[in-house]
Amino acid sequence: MDGMPLSGAGSGAGGLVRERVVFVDGRWLPPASGRYREDVDPATAEPFAEAADAGPEDVDRAVAAARRAMEERRWLGMDPLERARTLRRVADGIRARAGELAQLMVRENGMPVNFAQWIEIPMAADVFDYFAGLVATVHGETLPFSLPGPQGDYLVLTLKEPVGVAGLITPWNFPLLMPAWKVAPALAAGCAAVLKPAPETPLTALALAQIAAEAGVPEGVLNVLPGGDEAGAALVAHPGVPRIAFTGETATGSRVLAAAAPHIKRVTLELGGKSPNIVFADMAEEDRLLGQAVEGALFGLYLNSGQVCQAGSRILVERAAYDRFVGALAERVGSLRLGPGADPTSDVGPVVSQAQLERVLGYVAEGRAAGARPLVGGERAERLGRGYFVEPTLFVDVTPEMRIAQEEIFGPVSVVLPFEDETEAVRLANQTMYGLAAGVWTRDVKRALRMARSVQAGTVWLNTYQLLSPTAPFGGYKKSGVGRELGRGALEAYLETKTVIADLNEQPFSFF
Repeated sequence: MDGMPLSGAGSGAGGLVRERVVFVDGRWLPPASGRYREDVDPATAEPFAEAADAGPEDVDRAVAAARRAMEERRWLGMDPLERARTLRRVADGIRARAGELAQLMVRENGMPVNFAQWIEIPMAADVFDYFAGLVATVHGETLPFSLPGPQGDYLVLTLKEPVGVAGLITPWNFPLLMPAWKVAPALAAGCAAVLKPAPETPLTALALAQIAAEAGVPEGVLNVLPGGDEAGAALVAHPGVPRIAFTGETATGSRVLAAAAPHIKRVTLELGGKSPNIVFADMAEEDRLLGQAVEGALFGLYLNSGQVCQAGSRILVERAAYDRFVGALAERVGSLRLGPGADPTSDVGPVVSQAQLERVLGYVAEGRAAGARPLVGGERAERLGRGYFVEPTLFVDVTPEMRIAQEEIFGPVSVVLPFEDETEAVRLANQTMYGLAAGVWTRDVKRALRMARSVQAGTVWLNTYQLLSPTAPFGGYKKSGVGRELGRGALEAYLETKTVIADLNEQPFSFF
C-alpha cells in the first residue's frame, strides 16, 4: 500500500494516525476537495489533529475504485477461506493495536479509556471474527420445481451474489464498532465498500483502513472518506452505489431514505431511540435485587456519557418501589466520576462536541422549564475546564408528554417515571415514535416474557441491559430504523439472490 509521511500524535512508521488524507484504492491521498477540518479533543475543546473533509469528487473516485475492485474480482475472486482468513487478520490486527486505538478514540470521542479498551475494541474485533466465519456459508440451494400440466425434468437453483458497492455512513459515538458493524458483513458478502465516518471521529476510521490493508484486504475493496454532510449526501445519491447502510439520528435517516428512493437502493437504517428500562416492584423486595436493577439502569444510560442509541433513558418504575429505587439510583448517579476519558478512574467522559454539549444542555433547560426536577446533576461541569462535560443528570417529576421523556437527548441525562401496573408499563413503554430497545427487571418469569412480547422494540433485555452479540440481530421498530445489523440477516442484506431454472428435457417446453 502507498503511504505518505504524516504529522500528529501517534503518526510515523507503522502508526495508525493518518491525518489530512482519504484512503482510496489502497492509497493515502489528499482530498480532491482541498478542504480540511480540525479534529477536536472533547476533554479540552482543543484541536489535536487535522482531517480531510471529502467532497463529491472524492466520492466519485472512491466509488470508481470500489467498482474496479469488484469488476476485477480482486476480493470476490479470492478463495472464500482466504477471504475469511483475511477478515480474521483484521480482527487480530484490531486486538494487537488495542492500546493505540483506545488512545485515539479517547482523543476523538472522549470516551473513558477503560470502555474503549475493554468493551468497544474487543467487540469490534469479535464482529470481524463472526462475519469471517460466515464467508464460506454464502451459497445458494437447489429447489424442487413445480409446473402446471405434465411434469418434466427441470433443475432449479439459486446463486448468492454481492449486491455491489456498499456506501457505509457511521456515527461518532462508537467510532470503531459502528464501522465494524457495516464493513465486516459487506466484505463477508463479497462487496466493496466506501466508508464515510462521522466528521467528529475521522482518524479512527482511517486506522481501521490501515489495519485492513495490513491484513491483506485488496486495493479498492475498502475506501474511507472522512467528511461531513456533503460527502454523505453525494455517497447516498451516487448511481454507482446500490447499497446504503446508515447509522445516525432519525431526521437524517429520513433524508437518506428519500435520497436513496429515486435509485431504488437497498437501505438499512439504524436510527434513534428513547428506550424504556422498566423496573417492577418485586426487584425492590431484596437489597441484592434492588442493587442489580439500579446498576442495570446506571449502565443502561450513563455508558459512553449516554451517547448510545439504545440507551435506557426512560426509566419506568412501579410506584410501589418508586421512592426506594429512585433514592438508590440517585446515590449511584451522584457517585459517578466525571472526568477526561484518558483518566482510567473516569466513569463518564465529556460529550463529543460543542454542538452536542449545547444540545444536551438545551434539553436540560427544557426539562426544568416544563416542571421536571434534576434530582442529581443538571449542569455543565465547568470545574473541569473548557471540555464538553455535562454532569450525570437524573430527572424526576417528569410526565410522559414532556420533550425530555419523548425525544432522544443523547447525553448523560435520564428521566424516571412511575407506573401503576403492567398494563400502564406497556402503554408508557410504547408511547414514543421509537422502538429500538427496552429492558425489563422482574423476578416473575411469566411477566418478563409477557413484557418481551408486548413492548415494541427490536431488542428486549430481561434483567440486564446493553449486552449485544455479533450473532444477534440489532435494529428497531417504528422510527428507530429499517432492517437489522449483526447476525446472519446483516450478511444477507448485502447479497442478491439469483434464481436459475434449467430445462433438462430432451424435448423443450413448447406452448404454441
